[in-house]
Parts: sequence; C-alpha cells; structure tokens
Amino acid sequence: MTGAVIDLNADLGEGFGRWTLTDDEALLSVVTSANVACGFHAGDPSTMRRVCALAAERGVRIGAQVSYRDLAGFGRRAMDVPSEELADEIAYQIGALQVFARAAGSRVSYVKPHGALYNRVVADSEQAEAVVAGVLRAGAVCDGPLPVLGLPGSRLLTVAEGVGLPVVTEAFADRAYTWAGTLVPRGDVDAVVHDPETVIARAVGMARDGLVTAIGGEPVAVDARSLCVHGDTPGAAQLAWRVRGALASAGIRVEAFT
Repeated sequence: MTGAVIDLNADLGEGFGRWTLTDDEALLSVVTSANVACGFHAGDPSTMRRVCALAAERGVRIGAQVSYRDLAGFGRRAMDVPSEELADEIAYQIGALQVFARAAGSRVSYVKPHGALYNRVVADSEQAEAVVAGVLRAGAVCDGPLPVLGLPGSRLLTVAEGVGLPVVTEAFADRAYTWAGTLVPRGDVDAVVHDPETVIARAVGMARDGLVTAIGGEPVAVDARSLCVHGDTPGAAQLAWRVRGALASAGIRVEAFT
C-alpha cells in the first residue's frame, strides 16, 4: 500500500515517585504520540509535568491515558465502577494532564484508556458511555472535543462516534490477537509477542497491508491509523527505533494523527 501513513504511540510516564518503568526520554525520540499516565494506574504530578515538557520540546502529541483507579494493580485488574463516578474520574485525569501540557506550551490532543478499562470498553456499552461522558466533560478545558484512540470495532469508538467525537483506530505490534480481532487477555501465556523480529514484521504488515496473524494462525484484518509500541517491555526504546526504521524502509510515513 504505497503512501501508507501511521502514527506511533507509546505508554509513557508509567512510574510513581522514585519508581520508574518507562524510558520516557528515549521513547520520546521515536514516537509521534505519547499516552501519558494520569495518576490512576501510574504517574504522579512531577512525572506528568516532566513527560509533557519533553513531549512538547520534541513535537510529540500528548494524550491522556486514563484508567481505573488502581495503582496497586497497574490498572490491569477488572473493576466495577458506577458510570457517573467513572465519567468524573475520566474528566479529572484529562484535566490534570491538561494543566501540565499547557504549562509546557502544548495541550492534550487525544484520550486513550489503559489496561482493564481499555479491554472492558471493547464490548461493554455502559462503561464505554461513561468514558465518553468523561471525555465530553473535559472538553471545556481542552478547546473542544478530543479524539478517542481505541481498538477498531470497539463499543468505545462506536459510542464516541455517535456523539460526534473524532475516533482513531489503533493496532498493537507486540500483542497477540484473537480470530475476532480483539487482544488476547494479558493473563494468557501467549498474550505478548516477545521476539523483536516478529514484532517488527507484524508492525510493517499492519501498517502496509492491514493484516496480522491471529493466535490460531489465521490472518485478521486490522484497520489502524496508529500503532502502539509498549514502553514497559525490556529494550522498548531500541525496539521502537527498529520498528520505525522498518516502517520507513517499507515506504510507510510515520506521523501523528492529530
């Protein structure tokens, strides 16, 4: 697919206090969009400020990575949060990040759920509606409607589109897929693809051909404008560089979607 364009996003700022997980500075030299943890699954005010400043300096778009309130479980534990409470917590996280994005001379450009919330809103309409309500509530401090980044075919994107929010589809080069085009649950042994060469080949295939091989071996269509490279895996920054280089070699332009 000559002339293909893809965004590279990564989860950043996933530390807390003296504890750090992601190599934010190195990854911000590679990606075009930064999903910044907003304090509910990881992150703290100083980390958020630091990542926003680095992202603004390098022209990387800043996204709010919103989550269930679950620091102990890194936002990966299933939770049942009442809709109104979840909507308020989504708005709260976006607003907090906007403070630091503005201080850095930039702004929050999009929203992406994290972990258990991300997977929940693939099929759960009620939780998807709560997330969208939170995004809308935060619109007043974000210069209007924010794009929502999520899995193609998810309830989240359907609900967001239904109320007029821009939607952006994404794919994961280092996550295993089911035949239905959903992500294999994190608890499964084969949920994450660890081999760098496989990750690189999958990234190019997704961006150029719109295809990925599912866990059962069958090809699955993926319609993605953004490609996620996880920042919490060993050697993440080096792998992200290799992915970006392979995309360029395949004639695929890497640029932000906003």
